[in-house]
Amino acid sequence: MIQKFTVSRDDSIYQAWPDVALHASTGRLICVFSECTHHGDRSYTRIMVTTSDNHGRSWTPKRPVTNALHKASVDDPHWNCPRITALHDGRLAVVIDKVAGTREGNVPFALQSNWLYYSSDAGETWHGPHATPVIGIVPDKLLELRRGPHAGRWFLSAHRYEKAPPEQGGTENWMQQLWHSDDKGASWHGPVRIAASTKLKLCEGSILECPGGELVCFLRENSFIGLDGFKSISRDGGMTWSEVTAMPMPGCHRPVAGLLNNGRVLITHRYLPGGKAGWGAWTQNTFATLTDVAGCLAESRNDVETRVLPLDFDRSPNADTGYTGWVQFDDGEIYVVNYILDDAPQAQIRGYSLRMKDFLLD
Repeated sequence: MIQKFTVSRDDSIYQAWPDVALHASTGRLICVFSECTHHGDRSYTRIMVTTSDNHGRSWTPKRPVTNALHKASVDDPHWNCPRITALHDGRLAVVIDKVAGTREGNVPFALQSNWLYYSSDAGETWHGPHATPVIGIVPDKLLELRRGPHAGRWFLSAHRYEKAPPEQGGTENWMQQLWHSDDKGASWHGPVRIAASTKLKLCEGSILECPGGELVCFLRENSFIGLDGFKSISRDGGMTWSEVTAMPMPGCHRPVAGLLNNGRVLITHRYLPGGKAGWGAWTQNTFATLTDVAGCLAESRNDVETRVLPLDFDRSPNADTGYTGWVQFDDGEIYVVNYILDDAPQAQIRGYSLRMKDFLLD
């Protein structure tokens, strides 16, 4: 019974990598996304916003958050993936990575900076960019802790990798790193390594704050062979993290985790099983995985129970989908945003309305 809505469609431009926030005092949905020449061509990029005041059934025309960036050479930076947070003080915060390279710029030693924009009027106007010390790409949304002795602390996280010189074997070390602020972004401390591996390509972390104050970072594995998603756990406010363990989410790319009103945990993500290369084969499906806090904190894959809902399938021969954001309203409705080609010549932003009964009947 999933309902689908058009958030933004513009057949003249590629629109992708959305995120969404719910403004508490107005009930407004605010969706940010990137528009660019193409997934594989970042010669033009700009971060856009659209809003909805009727639970995502209709959306305003898109308008810019950032200036446009035009690349004259491969070394010029481009805007990449925006993430949005509704802060407790009523403001909205968007973090965006600015990177060099023809695509996401995921190369060692490339320019990889992250910038904050703020809105004090529910997404109508924005001010920024404000520099952060975060180095890396595809940031997690700004996390503002709500529980325990570190309540109010801000986290920013992103991934990068280092590569040893050829004479040292050329080994790649993929890592997810974390910075924190105890003064609402005036100063930052870090980085702390959440996870690092020369055997797994760990990236695109999403941090969940559990009811007991524990933090769980869910990670994409980027070998493109259909491996599980992974997780790392912190029990001291993000200062130290456990070794990674697998989650029963095969082919998990770009996880986005959060707590539901009923205490369960929802993780939306791309499903990529691996196999023969090609966009049409790799990025066809978007899933929503339901689990619980005990499973998130479990030390063994076999102790995690999941229930997986296929959210959407991209019918395009050039399929490209699976970066998501989501919120939940007080009445239990879950609203997800996703990018997908499907019936459009360019990637579009699509919204989905679902409820717990879509996962499990009472």
